[in-house]
Amino acid sequence: MAANKTRTSGFSRNFSGTTSSQTPGIKSGPNGTIFVSSGIPDLDKILGGGFPLGSLVMVMEDAEAPHHMLLLRNFMSQGLVHNQPLLYASPAKDPRGFLGTLPSPVLSKENKSRKDDPEQDKGLRIAWQYKKYFGEDQHIHRDAKQEFCNDFDLRKPLERQFLSGRRVDCVSFQKISNIATLQDHCSTFLAQFRRNDGNISGVGRLAIQSLCAPQCEYSNMEWEMLSFIRSLKGMLQSSYAVAVITFPPSLLSPSSSKRWQHMADTLLSVKAIPDEDKELAQLLTGYQDMVGLLNVHKVARMNTQVPVILEATTFSIKLQKRRFLVLECLNQAPIDGSSGSSYGTTASCSGSSSKTGTLDF
Repeated sequence: MAANKTRTSGFSRNFSGTTSSQTPGIKSGPNGTIFVSSGIPDLDKILGGGFPLGSLVMVMEDAEAPHHMLLLRNFMSQGLVHNQPLLYASPAKDPRGFLGTLPSPVLSKENKSRKDDPEQDKGLRIAWQYKKYFGEDQHIHRDAKQEFCNDFDLRKPLERQFLSGRRVDCVSFQKISNIATLQDHCSTFLAQFRRNDGNISGVGRLAIQSLCAPQCEYSNMEWEMLSFIRSLKGMLQSSYAVAVITFPPSLLSPSSSKRWQHMADTLLSVKAIPDEDKELAQLLTGYQDMVGLLNVHKVARMNTQVPVILEATTFSIKLQKRRFLVLECLNQAPIDGSSGSSYGTTASCSGSSSKTGTLDF
């Protein structure tokens, strides 16, 4: 009898994510996709897990308010907490000074609730001899560094222990006369995280703020900047890294702005909310707590061609207790003060007729 031949296929699932548990700060997703956290728990849920490794994330800025800096700060802080190397490029003269504004992680929700609820410890007094069995587990959960995504306190700066010993490289656009120099910086940085046989030894993060800012000497070279983005995207696809680029679309021509948006794997935009907008205040619930809006225009599709369908594309940006960044779906306020649904009366499709309206088939 002929020996049974093993059937092979040209399509194979990438199981490199099985080793992701050994590397802190990453997790496996469907179809072998590996995610890193955006630093915002709500945004990770919206995007289906976070930012996929090898993807390019672009954020369109708003000229009225620097809300894009909130996303950058959490993204950078999350990487430093997980001891992931960071490359930060900014139009400021001293980009390293921006590291002092990064938020600090707080205790996990489990430890936070346990700390605020002393009654939970009182319940253990009945069986005090079992306390020693819970000691090790409690010690493990107290380490905030092991979490995939932390909650960050925007009022508390990042402690020096997260900055010391970390591989942080800062680049100023004002000291670069040619965008090719910035491309060399990115190429050297990404060379540390080349994709190999599936063993992930390290993950890198790139944060580029206001790529086409007027402070840059190459701000009017739109075609050169587009070539840089295209080259950066190609380098990311062959490396274990994620790049976040923010840019003001108002400083670009409409055609260049569309090309930049097309190059992004994940495309977001932020928008400020006027202080006194009576129409929005009547239309939306919780308007007083909103500081801005976040729009999700595109979600990265890695190892699949199935589009991601979101339940909503516009979310409100809120600061819970003026410290924690929270994203929520927009809720329409009830009409005429009614507590029920804001929609009008619906007609019944059954045989019984209704006075409010009928349907004829």
